[in-house]
Amino acid sequence: MKNQTKESYDELERRRRARERRQRQKRKQKRKRLLYIGTGILGLAVVLAGILWIMSLLFARNYVDLKGIEMPEWVEEDFLDPNPYSRPATEMKRVNEIVIHYVANPGTTAKQNMNYFNSLQDQTGIKKISASSHFIIGLEGEVLQGIPIYEMAYSTSKEKNVDTVSIECCHPDETGKFNDATYDSLVKLTAWLCKNLGLTEKDVIRHYDATGKDCPRYFVAHEDAWKKFLSDVKAARKQPDEAIR
Repeated sequence: MKNQTKESYDELERRRRARERRQRQKRKQKRKRLLYIGTGILGLAVVLAGILWIMSLLFARNYVDLKGIEMPEWVEEDFLDPNPYSRPATEMKRVNEIVIHYVANPGTTAKQNMNYFNSLQDQTGIKKISASSHFIIGLEGEVLQGIPIYEMAYSTSKEKNVDTVSIECCHPDETGKFNDATYDSLVKLTAWLCKNLGLTEKDVIRHYDATGKDCPRYFVAHEDAWKKFLSDVKAARKQPDEAIR
């Protein structure tokens, strides 16, 4: 009887130990599974981060410090007074395109058009106009800068104003065709901006391309002239820095 009791106790003890071993084995396997899952998640996160980094290199443009760009000496600073209607002093983080315009006011000078933009701050009444441009090129090829390139201008559209630099051009008559002096300065300024903003001639558009407006009129009416202009910008952009400095 005593032997049977001892044997029963030993059997129970053996089963208890076997149970504990199985439980320990299960806990160990569970920890391994959790470790594998955690390692897999971490690995996936690293891979995704790598993919995102590569995509940023492939699709994002090189960062340009807009405030660090120094304008060439042939650009005359003629900044508008900060005001809600022509120079809101809204900073831009990035310039993605350059937009070409014409002033639509035949025979006027760059200074006259810049003065007009500046006068908008004195508007009264209910309906008020918002308009401006970063640059205006005159009939003698002079280049006036009305707004820093790191600030927004009211030039094209609500969507485009936030990441574009605008160039207005004077013209002698209603056709909107630029004379040689204005055209040459436009090519030079556009090429210089492309080089310093990390852009190419493919990033140069007409006001017409953004909104359908008849601006700049001659380049809208003469597609061949627009293509020639972009070709001239490309050639100028590829010249040494000194050539357009």
